[in-house]
Amino acid sequence: MAGPTHHALARPEFDEGPKILIVVAPYYKDIADGLVAGAMAEIEAVGGSYEVVEMPGALELPSAIGIAARMGEYDGFVALGCVIRGETTHYDTVCNDSSRGLTLLGLQGLCIGNGILTVENYDQAAVRADPQGQNKGGGAAAAALHLVALSRKLKQQGKSKGLGFTADRLGEG
Repeated sequence: MAGPTHHALARPEFDEGPKILIVVAPYYKDIADGLVAGAMAEIEAVGGSYEVVEMPGALELPSAIGIAARMGEYDGFVALGCVIRGETTHYDTVCNDSSRGLTLLGLQGLCIGNGILTVENYDQAAVRADPQGQNKGGGAAAAALHLVALSRKLKQQGKSKGLGFTADRLGEG
């Protein structure tokens, strides 16, 4: 029996390939390697470049992205890792706090694709991480690339049309 399908957006196009930082927690090394392979392929497919850095765990991924963003060298970020449910509530803490951290950074304007797998068991993670399977690493990279494309588009429109967000446009003036 076939499962549900989902719609995937076409890859964004870039005049200048974006520079992406892939931040990965290789706690489950083979899962992380699959996620990274999928992300690298997606970034390469749009003519982008990337660097990969490793962090000890999923909780450190938002902090690492925040630090890198302050350096201003990257157009976007991909957070990759895997959290498998265990016997304690630590799973909930790691899942919720890593996701919340990435969301807060995104709301500040960073272009982030969240590829932190949150699964019940190793087999679920393996299927999701496989670049020839569900390719969640590639999906996270695609999300970051779409956000970079949107950011560039809006920035260019603002320059060419004078569309800045000023106090009067926000209802404060």
